[in-house]
Amino acid sequence: MPAGTPAPSPAMTCRSRSVSGPNVHGSPRTTPPVKKTPDIRREYPPVPLVGVGALIVNNDRVVLVRRRRKPAQGEWSIPGGLVKLGETLKEAVIREALEETGLNVEPRVLVELLERIFADDRGGIRYHYVIADYLCTVVGGSLTAGSDAAAAVWADRSELHWYALPAVTLRVVLDALDGY
Repeated sequence: MPAGTPAPSPAMTCRSRSVSGPNVHGSPRTTPPVKKTPDIRREYPPVPLVGVGALIVNNDRVVLVRRRRKPAQGEWSIPGGLVKLGETLKEAVIREALEETGLNVEPRVLVELLERIFADDRGGIRYHYVIADYLCTVVGGSLTAGSDAAAAVWADRSELHWYALPAVTLRVVLDALDGY
C-alpha cells in the first residue's frame, strides 16, 4: 500500500468465501457460521434476490416439487430457494434440497445461472431472482415433500409434459438429464 494511504476499514474490506483452501495471503480460511437471515421482502424487492435450484437426477428421472408459496404457488419446479447470509451457493443447494425433498444431495456442477423476473400489471418488478441451478446426486434420505413443497416426485423424462413446467425450467431440466 503506498505511503499515506489509509488501511481499509473492516466494513470496506471485500472478502471471498470458500469451503476449503487458503485465502489470498496463504492463511487458512475461516468460515463464519450461517446466521438466520431476517425476513426478506420477496415481493417488490429493492434488489434482485439470489437463489439456488437443485437439479436432482437419477438415470432419466428428476425430482420436481409443487410450490407452496408465491410467486409460483401450485406450479411444479425444481427444489430450491434463497441463499442465506454467510452461506455458499452449494451449502444453500444442500439445505434447500433437504428442506424441500428430504434428500441429502451433493451438488456436482453449475448447470445454469439465470434470472426470473415477474412484472405486475403496471410494469413494476414484483419479483426478481438470480438463480444458480446445480446438477446434484442423491447421497441419502428419502423423497418426501417438506417446508415450501406441497408435493415432491421423481418425474421421468417421458412424463415431464404432465407437469407444465415453465419453458426455462424445462430447458434446464433437460440439460441436466442429458448429462450437462
